[in-house]
Amino acid sequence: MQWKGVMPAITTGFKQDLTLDTEHIANHVNWLVDNGCAGIVANGTLGEATSLSFDEKIQVLQTCISAIGDRVPVISGIGAMTTKQAVALAEKAASIGCSGLMVLPPYQYSTDWYEMKAHVAAVIAATELPCMLYNDPSAYGTDFLPEQIVELAEEHCNLCVVKEATTDVRRITAIRALLGERLSIAVGMDDVLVEGVAAGATSWVAGTANALPRESVLLFNYAIQGNYDKAFNLYKWMMPLMRLNAVPKFVQMTKLMQETVGRGNPFVRPPRLELEGAELQTAIDIIKIALSQRPEILKTEQ
Repeated sequence: MQWKGVMPAITTGFKQDLTLDTEHIANHVNWLVDNGCAGIVANGTLGEATSLSFDEKIQVLQTCISAIGDRVPVISGIGAMTTKQAVALAEKAASIGCSGLMVLPPYQYSTDWYEMKAHVAAVIAATELPCMLYNDPSAYGTDFLPEQIVELAEEHCNLCVVKEATTDVRRITAIRALLGERLSIAVGMDDVLVEGVAAGATSWVAGTANALPRESVLLFNYAIQGNYDKAFNLYKWMMPLMRLNAVPKFVQMTKLMQETVGRGNPFVRPPRLELEGAELQTAIDIIKIALSQRPEILKTEQ
C-alpha cells in the first residue's frame, strides 16, 4: 500500500428501488481509476455505510475488486455498532482481497479514550492489512488527539495513516511533529486539500472526485508539486463544489454532482431523502455555474 494520491471515498450506487446497483459501482470505480485516482475507498460515510447490511458491504467490496483488479488498491471502511461486528467485517474484507482498511469509531457511541482505544485497536489488530484511522469528530463525535494517535502507532505497526477530517490543518503539523514519517496523513475534507498537502499530507480521501476525478487529480498533483499558482486557480474554481461536500447533506450533494456530469443518479436510502424544492435548485445552480466556468487549464492539461 502506497498511501499517496487521490483515493475517492466512493458513493454507493443504488437502483430506483434502492437495491445495490453493482453495474454502476463497477463502471464508476473503473472511470475513477481511468482518470488517475490512486485507490478506492468503499463503505465510508459518503458511501452510506450506515444504511448497508454486512452482506451488502461485502458485495460492494467484491464488486470493486472484481471491476478494477490490481490496478489500484481497494480500501474498506470498517464501521459498525459493536466491536465484534467491526472485527468480523475487517476479517472478511481481508479474506476477499482488500488492500487496506479505514477504521472508524463505532456508530452512535462516542466515549472516552479508554473505550475508544480498545475498539479501534481490536479492529487494527484483527488483520495484518495496513490501516487508516478515520478522524472526523463532527461526524462521529470522537476526536482522536495527536497524543492518542501516537499510542496507537507505537502499539500497532500496521497503523499506517490518519485520515484527518477535523479541518484544522494544525493537526497535521502536530501529528508529524510527534511521529515524523512514522504515519502518513490523508486529507479528509475536500475544502482544505491544498493547505493539508502544504502541511505534509500525501494523500486525499476525496468526495468531489466522485464527479470530477480528473480535475481532483490535477489539483492534488499541483499541490504536491508545490505549483501553487496553478493549484490556487483550480482550487478557487472547485471550492463551491467542494463545499457542497462539507454540509450535512453531502451524500445527496455528491450524488447530484455525479448526476449532473452524467455519472450517477440521486438515489439515497432513508433517512436520507433526495433534495427537492429550493434546496435542490440552489445546488443545481451552483454546480451548473461552476461547470460553465471551467478554467482554461482544464482544457489544456491532462
